[in-house]
Amino acid sequence: MESQSQTSQPETSKRSPFAGMFHKLRTNLVFRSKLAELNGAMGDLGTYIPIVLALTLAKDLDLGTTLIFTGIYNFITGAVYGVPMPVQPMKSIAAVAISSTAEDFGIPEIMAAGICTGGILFVLGISGLMQFVFNIIPLSVVRGIQLSQGLAFAMSAVKYVRKEQNFSKSKSLGDRPWLGLDGLVLALVCVLFIVLVNGDGEEEQKEEEEDRDGSRRSKRRWVSIRKGVANVPSALLIFLLGVVLAFVRKPSLIHDIKFGPSTIKIVRMNKKAWKNGFLKGTIPQLPLSVLNSVVAVCKLSYDLFPEKKFSATSVSMTVGLMNLVGCWFGAMPTCHGAGGLAGQYKFGGRSGGCVALLGVAKLVLGLVLGGSLVGIMEKFPVGVLGALLLFAGIELAMAARDMNTKGDAFVMLICTAVSLGSNAALGFVAGIVLYVVLWMRNYGRVKPSGLPLQIDANRCSDEHP
Repeated sequence: MESQSQTSQPETSKRSPFAGMFHKLRTNLVFRSKLAELNGAMGDLGTYIPIVLALTLAKDLDLGTTLIFTGIYNFITGAVYGVPMPVQPMKSIAAVAISSTAEDFGIPEIMAAGICTGGILFVLGISGLMQFVFNIIPLSVVRGIQLSQGLAFAMSAVKYVRKEQNFSKSKSLGDRPWLGLDGLVLALVCVLFIVLVNGDGEEEQKEEEEDRDGSRRSKRRWVSIRKGVANVPSALLIFLLGVVLAFVRKPSLIHDIKFGPSTIKIVRMNKKAWKNGFLKGTIPQLPLSVLNSVVAVCKLSYDLFPEKKFSATSVSMTVGLMNLVGCWFGAMPTCHGAGGLAGQYKFGGRSGGCVALLGVAKLVLGLVLGGSLVGIMEKFPVGVLGALLLFAGIELAMAARDMNTKGDAFVMLICTAVSLGSNAALGFVAGIVLYVVLWMRNYGRVKPSGLPLQIDANRCSDEHP
């Protein structure tokens, strides 16, 4: 008996790492609520669709290839992190591409910029420098970046609702008509519908029922009605409405659909493409990727999911790997984003299953319909996208509400103002300089406010690969 137990124990220990990995993946991909997770998956589309559509129309980005790769990214990040970790376009690279000519900054330059940005982020992650940066940045500066990004999303959403858009030129056109299948009334109804269903985003709490005056039964009925309304998948219904309206606006779309994936091929990049991609794409994108795609995402993840453990190292490495692989084949440069995480959380995403489900949907669409989805996206009501983007931006901006001292709020608001007036990199520099000056001024007199993020370092361990 002893010999049998001694021989069986090593076999069990050999199997335990794989069993532990399987258990972790199953835990990360579990659905808290199937309907809520499906609804949460729609929360990032207000950012994703406009940028992908703009690059497809203006630069001939291969939509089918992008859907396939971003679908794979979504599934892997959901399995690894266990939260609705978003996969978003790199916005600075996209902005440079849309505002430039195809000869000056075309697909080769876009992909070169993505590869360079991804390579730098991977090195910063694997070397431990990204975790060091995360640990020393003051919380008030991070909140300033989050607030500026949230307000920027919200202002873009208002622009989508009020003005007609030409995504291929990244321009607003005339005022949106009040009526019509992409009218102002439709967009406002979508906004009010989301408010009615989701409220201010606060989690529903169990309420005590009163026994006196015979009000117990009526209050119970009202609470059950309100909970029933809160379970309506608002974002999913609005997205499906947009798809239906796209076909109504242009019925001939049904004849333009072609089945089958796009042909995936390696993008050829010459010396000029690498040079322009790095100088015009990577340099402006890198500060935003470090601050919003890594630091702000890691901090917001801890705020929303304190039971989960994240590291800036792992997040930086996953962003790097996505672009070091996909950009060679023409997939859009991607990153994580605090706005996408906030949006998916707002609409009910609570697990990695949320983005994994979105990834499967993207992968299927990319393999089955490929680039023929461009026509549907082009006719999708922009005002409806604005309604989704508005609440993603507001949810991200609300993360800044924990700045309780005047000093913290002062640094945060200066950082926000400079970021909105120029860019996130200058806003970050202004916030750091201001924080240091205030710390020096108050040294020895009061405790410095806005402690750096290392207060959460114990929660942000390097458990993820």
